[in-house]
Amino acid sequence: MKNFALIGAAGYIAPRHMKAIKETGNDLIAGLDNFDSVGVIDSYFPNADFFVEFERFDRHISKLKYDKNINLDYVSICTPNYLHDAHIRFALRQGADAICEKPLVLNPWSVESLKNIQKETGKKIYNILQLRVHHSIIDLKKKIDDGPKDKIYDVDLTYLTSRGNWYYTSWKGDESKSGGIATNIGVHFFDMLSWIFGGVKQNITHIYEHDRASGYLELERARVRWFLSINDEVLPKEVVEKGQRTYRSITIEGEELEFSGGFTDLHTTSYKEILNGNGYGIEDAAQAIDIVYDIRNSDAIGLKGEYHPFAKKALAIHPFRKK
Repeated sequence: MKNFALIGAAGYIAPRHMKAIKETGNDLIAGLDNFDSVGVIDSYFPNADFFVEFERFDRHISKLKYDKNINLDYVSICTPNYLHDAHIRFALRQGADAICEKPLVLNPWSVESLKNIQKETGKKIYNILQLRVHHSIIDLKKKIDDGPKDKIYDVDLTYLTSRGNWYYTSWKGDESKSGGIATNIGVHFFDMLSWIFGGVKQNITHIYEHDRASGYLELERARVRWFLSINDEVLPKEVVEKGQRTYRSITIEGEELEFSGGFTDLHTTSYKEILNGNGYGIEDAAQAIDIVYDIRNSDAIGLKGEYHPFAKKALAIHPFRKK
């Protein structure tokens, strides 16, 4: 049984990590979050100690180590994106491996810095890249790997996940903290596509606004038109009529990739792979970090070239500017 700590215990994604720790037969001994709405811990680890101040959490971990000879094996990190770097460093300083939600970090230079710390401490940094363990994505990668080596595939990625006005008040609406739309809701798709279709040859941004981003990504074996948005006004009519607020589509050569199901246990699967020594590390996460960094730091060129059809949808005014 391995000992875990969880930073960001009140976050949306944290229960999936608690479930994964539980289902892999391990123990959560301490949790940290600035917010104390963490009653969900009772469903998994009612005896875990919980802190709302980092200093007391840090002190507790140290006392466990030196007073009770209880060492941390892993620190799971579910905090806002801009804090991942610092919390990974904390984990490695404690002699634990880090398991971090995506994006691992916001900037490419942080990847290089963490590689040095990883080498110095001898501990590992793992990134949760759950689409890589989804059965449909694994099947797709095998199909592409086994297919003609010189074939270049045409891919359209559309991901619409509606968010209310709260989004812009939270850290997610602050690009310096979240990395913006492409990073916050798109990084796992860019990771998946580059994992399957290879390295980046060209990365063009057509639209980059507060509520959407769209562009063209040319990979070694694919031409990808992509569109991401948190605005429910861009949802297709048929999706709205069903009362749904999320739409996800990936077409390859005009054929829809079916991966609507199978998401329930992906974190547990990821944890099993990590515990077996097969998890995805910092080197695996690097390319997607480069992609989203380039997207948010490039000048949007508008509707030119190979752009996604949804990019033509009318732009929206920021909700806080309407008042």
